Amino acid sequence: MRILITGSTGLIGTALAPLLSSYGHEVIRLVRSGSSTTTGVIHWDPRSGTIDAAALEGIDGVVHLAGENIAAGRWTATQKGRIRESRVRGTSFLAESLARLARPPRAWVSASAIGYYGNRGDEVLREESPPGSGFLPEVCIAWEAATKVAEDRGIRVVHLRSGMVLSIAGGALAKMLPVFRIAAGGVIGNGRQYMSWIALDDAIGAIHHALTTDRLRGPVNTVAPAPVTNREFTKALGRALSRPTLVPLPAFAARLALGEMANELLLASQRVEPTRLIASGYPFRFPGLEGALRHLLEKATGGGSTF
Repeated sequence: MRILITGSTGLIGTALAPLLSSYGHEVIRLVRSGSSTTTGVIHWDPRSGTIDAAALEGIDGVVHLAGENIAAGRWTATQKGRIRESRVRGTSFLAESLARLARPPRAWVSASAIGYYGNRGDEVLREESPPGSGFLPEVCIAWEAATKVAEDRGIRVVHLRSGMVLSIAGGALAKMLPVFRIAAGGVIGNGRQYMSWIALDDAIGAIHHALTTDRLRGPVNTVAPAPVTNREFTKALGRALSRPTLVPLPAFAARLALGEMANELLLASQRVEPTRLIASGYPFRFPGLEGALRHLLEKATGGGSTF
């Protein structure tokens, strides 16, 4: 397959491109800057509405990962606008561009997030569960809806509702490790909020699976089958590092430091199950948290391997 990737320099995109190449796929990056003569690169600018449409002809599959980092800074009105626009406007423009092609791609795997469900306590959340309320659910609803014109054109669209992606190269875990290594980590809030996570190897494996599994379409929860509470996650990370986890982050302190972001990212509870991934036969490499953490930490010290 000839596969187009947006967001190829991000945490997931950086790991995904070599995986796809290892399976024999041709990887083409859709980027906003760089040399116009670089092989395997197509240029676009969603803000100005420009794209090399002719170069998109012959693409078989698309993986759309581009979007502003939701944890890059405090959620001011301006930052929230950037987060929403980077996802909705970029996705809508790409959908329209693909729909106009003489031969559109067969499959489009488009990033979304379990933020769709909002703060739901102990409720078990599956793909058919309704959305929650708040900023992130509103963004995710609009983000997924932005692909409609591509779906109407007959493109099979999969919305990957991803949980927290565990990697030592970036993301939440990479930020936690220095704190936990000096025994300064602990539970956040009351520790009872559910954290739905997925190892990076499984996150990129699920993308390839979604690209090549024709019966998958619509929302797909991209999380490991064993969500844990924040307290359980904290204890597991402490055990993996052989460090105590006695320094809590009270809810009021998180809100004081991060404002609205704390409520929706750190204190929200999302107990999500990957119902459709499991039903479609995806074989998780790391279904359990302890195994995933130990694998990642072994890689950090020179052991382990990715596929």
